[in-house]
Amino acid sequence: MQRLFLTFFYSGLSPIAPGTIGSLAAGLVGYLILLYFPTDTLFLLAVLISVIGIQEINKYEKATNTHDDKSIVIDEVAGLWIAFSFTSNSLIELVLAFLFFRLYDIYKPSLIGKIDREYKGGIGVMGDDILAGILAGISTLIVFQLYSHL
Repeated sequence: MQRLFLTFFYSGLSPIAPGTIGSLAAGLVGYLILLYFPTDTLFLLAVLISVIGIQEINKYEKATNTHDDKSIVIDEVAGLWIAFSFTSNSLIELVLAFLFFRLYDIYKPSLIGKIDREYKGGIGVMGDDILAGILAGISTLIVFQLYSHL
């Protein structure tokens, strides 16, 4: 059950770009949730997943003596759902939030990289993606505010 959760229904077991595949799976599920529920619900689910994820990653890392296993993509789920929570649910905003999230998650600028490098365990694994999700959401809002003023 732990592996199912941490790999987000095994999407993280993809041999090619597991983080991106996990993010695509998270985006699809997030989009489906937003069809029926408000963004607040998705945000609260992201918080819940984050809390559980930190605990489960700590257990997994202790049992396997590894850190930030590439198959663990629950952090991408939480981060992307946080980014989606900043949108108005339009498909273009969701795609832009996805792109910003992947950009920040891959390149890890500024504090995102610092969290990734300096914090171990569940906090380190989840923390950089949570911050990437917040920045992706803010970036999406800024782009759409600028676009609406043009």
